[in-house]
Amino acid sequence: MPLDLVAVLTAFGLIFLAELPDKTMFASLAMGTRMRPLYVWFGTSTAFVVHVALAVGAGSLIGLLPDWSVRLVSALLFGFGAFLLLRGGDDDGEGAEGGTAVTGFLPVYTTAFTAVFISEWGDLTQITTANLAATNGALSTSVGAAAALMSVSALALLVGRFLARRVPLRTVRRIGGLCMLGLAIWSLVEVFAS
Repeated sequence: MPLDLVAVLTAFGLIFLAELPDKTMFASLAMGTRMRPLYVWFGTSTAFVVHVALAVGAGSLIGLLPDWSVRLVSALLFGFGAFLLLRGGDDDGEGAEGGTAVTGFLPVYTTAFTAVFISEWGDLTQITTANLAATNGALSTSVGAAAALMSVSALALLVGRFLARRVPLRTVRRIGGLCMLGLAIWSLVEVFAS
């Protein structure tokens, strides 16, 4: 089945715009200020590709998952991320790379993958991807949606890297931790609101 360029661009545009204000973008930004951005990007990108495949392959099954439980796990993960960022030391010279903590590929990759993988269940972009796949073709939708999600993550990580170089690490950590705490509270509110 050949790629339909219009379907790819449609999926890219819709998913990119829907993901920009999403909590996952802010989580990527926060993780990118504390961890190696490239490792975070590999983790978030892998999670996004898995979600796109699941949305395209079994979009209708997403609605069967209990929404409250997905949001609760997401809130716990964001809360844990906030704890890690806010408990960090106050020194600004943590690593040789402009203050970015170096913790190794696998721990950073796993953290980023898990945070995105769990928090994206039933997300608007996943549902939109499933709907687009039903009407515009699976392959074209997959390519467009995955490219959009990976682009938003890269954009968030670039902004995070910019902040980490120009703002003291202590301040970046606190802001990142507060963002993650806000996302945890937001996810908990969604649990009780639904």
